[in-house]
Amino acid sequence: MIGWAITFLIVALIAGVLGFGAIAGTAFEFAKIIFFVAIILFAISAVIGLVRGRSPNVP
Repeated sequence: MIGWAITFLIVALIAGVLGFGAIAGTAFEFAKIIFFVAIILFAISAVIGLVRGRSPNVP
């Protein structure tokens, strides 16, 4: 999900450089929304993991 946020951010930066303000603003807003959703889902996952008492499976 962070990958999508980075993709929208890059699209916003390129559109801004090329002078497409409306597209840049929209892409930036999508990037912001996706980033915050990813952070919230990560926090929920971390809390649930702590409550269950399981250690994360890190390869």
